[in-house]
Amino acid sequence: MSDYIVTARKWRPIRFEDIVGQSHISDTLRNAIASRRIAHAYLFSGPRGVGKTTTARLLAKAVNCLSPDGQNPDNQCENCVEITEGRSFDVLEIDGASNRGVEEIRNLRESVRYAPSKGKYKVYIIDEVHMLTKEAFNALLKTLEEPPAHVMFIFATTELSRVPPTILSRCQRFDFRRIKTKEIAANLAAIAKAEGLSIEDDALMLLASKADGSLRDAQSLFDQIVALCGSTVKRSAIVEALNLVDQDLYFQITDLIKNRDVSRGLKLVDEIISRGYDLREFLSGLSEHLRNLMVAKTTGSTDLIEAADVYRNRYALESRSFSVVDLLRLQRFVGGTEAAMRWASQPRYRLEADIVQLILLPKALEVGEVLQSIDELKKKRPEGRLEPDPAPPLAGTREREAKMQSPISAERFQTVAAGAGLALDTQQLSLRWQELLGEVRARKISLWPALENARVLSVEKGVVRLGCADDFQASMVTKNKGLIVDLFQQVFNVRPQLVAEVAGSGTGVSSGVPAGAQEIHKPSNEHPVIAAMKRELGAEPL
Repeated sequence: MSDYIVTARKWRPIRFEDIVGQSHISDTLRNAIASRRIAHAYLFSGPRGVGKTTTARLLAKAVNCLSPDGQNPDNQCENCVEITEGRSFDVLEIDGASNRGVEEIRNLRESVRYAPSKGKYKVYIIDEVHMLTKEAFNALLKTLEEPPAHVMFIFATTELSRVPPTILSRCQRFDFRRIKTKEIAANLAAIAKAEGLSIEDDALMLLASKADGSLRDAQSLFDQIVALCGSTVKRSAIVEALNLVDQDLYFQITDLIKNRDVSRGLKLVDEIISRGYDLREFLSGLSEHLRNLMVAKTTGSTDLIEAADVYRNRYALESRSFSVVDLLRLQRFVGGTEAAMRWASQPRYRLEADIVQLILLPKALEVGEVLQSIDELKKKRPEGRLEPDPAPPLAGTREREAKMQSPISAERFQTVAAGAGLALDTQQLSLRWQELLGEVRARKISLWPALENARVLSVEKGVVRLGCADDFQASMVTKNKGLIVDLFQQVFNVRPQLVAEVAGSGTGVSSGVPAGAQEIHKPSNEHPVIAAMKRELGAEPL
């Protein structure tokens, strides 16, 4: 019985053409070998599992091969076999994490003096080079700048920012990219075919997307699934084995949003909890699902969607039921929920509340529709006016006009500027409160609990009154009024005056949902345009 070799080792690339998803690097290295413009130091940076160490070994074999096949090693000569098996004295692989001290680098400096035993170059591959200490990097500088002609350094790192600029300036730098999902799926399909395995296309795409751009991770998952399923692998087995959120679940959620089915939404949350899904992973997948719908809606194609063909067709069909504005609002809302979930003391309750609010989120009106409705309303009014007939002048009008024409004091100017044009009401504040909290959390996390536990008491005449849980939280809001107003400007495009006070016993405290939501259906007839739209067009409050 032969020893088992994992897929990542068994199918490691042995030619530059075999490297997946890094053609910009493999082509450059082949051209350098062909033109004999080989550098003495290379730096390979990028995420894990994308081929950095594999490319380093392949380059070491290519420059030391006794009978190269063009720019590729023949993988059969004595030097290539020894390098492949890891027993070559001319290619030394060093783990930077466990050999990070200055003493190890001093020993390396001593060893570079000696010529290679069989090959043309003595190659030092230092993996995770960012783990070296500052003193070790300094000890390496001189040797790295002027090494012997027979020495080549190849550094690999996943954290380029931790490599000193003095090292970077002495190396040719190559940035490895995350591998595309389609390329990973194609590689797994080729391996499955060579191994005589039967695996569904959507199962390959699921494994590839789960790997998040890492071919090595995908091949490790591939080994795990083959060990479970045997020679025939189906998508349902992968979902069950890895406890992944099924893609159909996300399509169910968008169906609930279309049908405004709150009851089924709560049952769906219970199903998510009972299956033991990771809630952050679920919300991340829901955000990606909405992104795919937006891409299909805006571009009219599914080329930018990384999914199996059967799901890409569903995205193209499903996107017709939503507008771009609605998809953007849904995506922003889910993003706020995803960020808030990290701090929620009761994740399930928070998810239930947000799913219900997501389902009941009213559809956004396009600007063109609003303008068209206003134009139609103007046509029905005499002389195209929306304003009611002016009231007779009141006593003291001349005095007030004279006062208004006088220079405005600084205090009065601030009051007018704060309240002028405030297009904010309790409904808008309720719907986008999570978005505001997300911005607060990103800018100043210590302020977030005070607003999370606060509730809006009123929004009128440019003043937003916040009811806080206690004196400490009220003082936090008061001390940070400037920041909160700036975030109101960013989210709602208004700059209100803020008043923070301790909520009375009858007010209570809401967890993240403003009390103004209770007044969401309160008629808004203060403005004549709203009154006219209700009277002429039959508009009703949401």
